[in-house]
Amino acid sequence: MNRIATKGIHYIHKLNAANVPSDLLQKGQERVIDASLTLIRERAKLKGELVRALGGAKASTSLLGVPLGHNSSFLQGPAFAPPRIREAIWCGSTNSATEEGKELKDPRVLTDVGDVPVQEIRDCGVDDERLMSIISESVKLVMAEEPLRPLVLGGDHSISYPVVRAVSEKLGGPVDILHLDAHPDIYHAFEGNKFSHASSFARIMEGGYARRLLQVGIRSINSEGREQGQKYGVEQYEMRTFSRDRDFLENLKLGEGVKGVYISIDVDCLDPAFAPGVSHIEPGGLSFRDVMNIVQNLQGDIVAADVVEFNPQRDTVDGMTAMVAAKLVRELTAKMSK
Repeated sequence: MNRIATKGIHYIHKLNAANVPSDLLQKGQERVIDASLTLIRERAKLKGELVRALGGAKASTSLLGVPLGHNSSFLQGPAFAPPRIREAIWCGSTNSATEEGKELKDPRVLTDVGDVPVQEIRDCGVDDERLMSIISESVKLVMAEEPLRPLVLGGDHSISYPVVRAVSEKLGGPVDILHLDAHPDIYHAFEGNKFSHASSFARIMEGGYARRLLQVGIRSINSEGREQGQKYGVEQYEMRTFSRDRDFLENLKLGEGVKGVYISIDVDCLDPAFAPGVSHIEPGGLSFRDVMNIVQNLQGDIVAADVVEFNPQRDTVDGMTAMVAAKLVRELTAKMSK
C-alpha cells in the first residue's frame, strides 16, 4: 500500500480511536464532498463558458483526472498518473498539434477541469460506494456544460464503471464501448471487491450501461473471464487472433441506435516494448500504431473516454510511458472534438 493511502487510513483510525461522534464525521464528509463537487462544477462552468464564447465547437474535449489507485489488485501507482500525463501532454519535446492537425492550445479542442480529490475524500472515511457516486457526479458536471465531453485520466480501471454509468445516465441510455486492454476486467468481484479494477466491466454490463462491449488486445484471460464475457454478450478479440481480426477492428462502426461511443484505453493493451510503465506487464500486445489505426478509423460519435492504468512508479525508461499515455490522450482529443 502506498504511503498516501496508508496515511489516510491511519487518520481515520485516529478519528475512530478518539470516539468522534458519527454525526460529526458525517457532517465533515459532506463538507469535503460539497467542496470537491463545487470545485469541479465551477471549473467546468468556466471552461464551458469560454468554449461557447469562442464559438464553432460542436464537441470539445475536457480532461478530468481521477487519481484513484486503491482498487488495483497489484500496485497502486496509477493514482499518481494524472499530473504526469498532463506534464507529458505539454512537454516541450513535441508540439501541441495532433496528427490530424487539431491544435490542443485551442480551448475549443481541449480544456481541463482538474482532478477529483480522491485521497482527500477517502481521508474523511468515505467508502467506495459513495466515492463511485462522487466520481459519477463529477463527470455529469462536466457534461452539463455543453459542448464539453469528458476525457478521464486514471487512475486504475475501476474508474471506468462510475464514468460510464454517469455518461449513460446523463445521456439517457446505453452506449457502445470500445475497450482496449490486456485483460477483460469482467470478474464478478475480484478478490471479493466488487469495485476492483478487474471487475469494472461486470458492473457496467450488469447495470445496462452498454449495448455492445468490444474488448480488444486481450491476452490474459481465464475461464471466468470467458464465461462472464459470454454471459454479457461481450465481443472479445484476443491477441492470438489479431492478424485475422485486424481488418474488422480497423474499420469499426459503432454507436448507431444508442447514445454514442465510449472508448476506454488501458495502457497495458500495448505491448510492454511500447509502454513498460504499467502495473501488469503482459507481453504480446498491440503496437502503438495498431491502437491508433483502430481509434482513428472508428466511425461513431465519441461522447466520452478514459485512459487508465499508467503507473508512473514503473515508468523507468525516462518518462517513456508518460509520453505514450499523453499521445493516447492527444489523439483521443482529436477524435472527440469537432
